[in-house]
Amino acid sequence: MTPRTAQITRDTLETKIKISLNVDGSGKADFSTGVPFLNHMLEQISRHGLIDLKIECQGDLEIDAHHTVEDIGITLGQAFSKALGDKKGLYRYGHAYVPLDESLSRVVVDFSGRAGLYYEVDFPRAIIGTFDVDLFREFFQGFVNHAGVSLHIDNLKGRNAHHIAETIFKAFGRAVRMAVEPDPRMQGMIPSTKGSL
Repeated sequence: MTPRTAQITRDTLETKIKISLNVDGSGKADFSTGVPFLNHMLEQISRHGLIDLKIECQGDLEIDAHHTVEDIGITLGQAFSKALGDKKGLYRYGHAYVPLDESLSRVVVDFSGRAGLYYEVDFPRAIIGTFDVDLFREFFQGFVNHAGVSLHIDNLKGRNAHHIAETIFKAFGRAVRMAVEPDPRMQGMIPSTKGSL
C-alpha cells in the first residue's frame, strides 16, 4: 500500500502552521501550538486514532486563540485530504462512543467528499482553564470544510467540561481510525455507488 502521509504548510498574516501526518502510524504526537489544552485534545486524536501527527503553529495568540485553533483544523483537514487521495479501498464510515466517568460522547464520520458539521454539544461552562469551548466547533468546522467529510458530534451525557471535551476528541480519533482503515474487500474500489468521493 502506498504510504498515506502528508506535509502541509499554511502561512497567513494570522498563523504559520506546519503539519506532518501519517494516517497509518502508531499514535506518535508532537505538538507546539501555544495552546496547551488544544495540545491535550490533539493528543487524544493521535493516540486513539493511531495517527502519527506533528503540528507546529505560531499564531496571533496576543489577540486570542481563535485563529490558531480554527487554522489548525483547516490545515489538518487539508492533510487528511492529501494523505487519503482518491480514497480507494477505505471503509469510509467510522463511529465511536467514548465514556469518561459521567461523560459520554458519540462521533460518526463519513469521508464522503461533502463537508458537513452537525455538532450538538452543550458545555456546562464557557472556559476550560483558559480555553474558550466555542473554539472546538471552529476547529471541527475547519476540519470538515477541508477534509470533505460529514461529521456528527453528539455529547450524550456529562457534567464536567473537561471530561466532555476529552470524550469528543477520543471518539473523533477512534471514528476517523475506523473510517480510514483499509477494507480488504474494497481493494482498488471507491466506496461509493457514484464511483468517486
